[in-house]
Amino acid sequence: MPELPEVETVKRGLTAPLLGASLDHVTLFRPNLRYDFPKDFASRLNGRRVLSLERRAKYLLIALDSQDIWVTHLGMTGRFKVHGADEAHTKHAHMALHFSPKAGGGSGQLSYIDPRRFGFMLLLSPDELYQATWYASLGPEPLSEAFSGDYLYEALKTKTSSIKALLMAQGLVCGLGNIYVCEALFAAGLHPEASGKTIGREACHDLVVAIKAILSRAIEAGGSSISDFAATSGELGYFQHQFSVYDRKGCACIRSGCHGVIERRVHQGRSSFYCNGCQKI
Repeated sequence: MPELPEVETVKRGLTAPLLGASLDHVTLFRPNLRYDFPKDFASRLNGRRVLSLERRAKYLLIALDSQDIWVTHLGMTGRFKVHGADEAHTKHAHMALHFSPKAGGGSGQLSYIDPRRFGFMLLLSPDELYQATWYASLGPEPLSEAFSGDYLYEALKTKTSSIKALLMAQGLVCGLGNIYVCEALFAAGLHPEASGKTIGREACHDLVVAIKAILSRAIEAGGSSISDFAATSGELGYFQHQFSVYDRKGCACIRSGCHGVIERRVHQGRSSFYCNGCQKI
């Protein structure tokens, strides 16, 4: 599933062609993704101009001059592709949008491609978005100053759930998923099943530093392309070549002086990868 670095990569890839652009014509090739497209979705986008593009957690937010905000969640296999206006539609494309750039040049086309159709799109007013429970309950952005070691320690000190579950729940901190939580916990030397309240202040500082560093490196690498993810240009991310533990079951630990082996354990349907030598409860 695309996590923060992948969605940030998509946002950056869409900003140059779409910021200030006019959305000339939207075509839907099916009535739904995970959920139905919003009522009158195509007609409400047609003719609108893009005012801004932002990312919040794993959501892409495109503000329009109609005061609507076009919200997209990529689900497990969703991606956007920017290409020529006359280019044929890619397999599994469920939406096509023709646009005219703000500053001259030819028109372009934006396709939404999603083989498994677990993504979804919303079209909301600012009040509808900011008051939505799922949006209001999101924790701080992990790359923001609000996400600090002291904040994390105070938030964890009464929590009995596992640190991995807490980091992935989106209320403590947003945007993190299975890949980057596994990698960050390894970097901080923490076992994924350690109870939140057992993690001391210094370890919380180390974990925050690890999360910020790994996310920054992943964004620089264009995210991780495990199965279907690609940038808007079609280029694959390459952070998967830097994984320390994720999807490395049975491999030797890369940490100097550690003789452990990477293990995989499934909890609540999700795989945890960790070193049995240097990540102890």
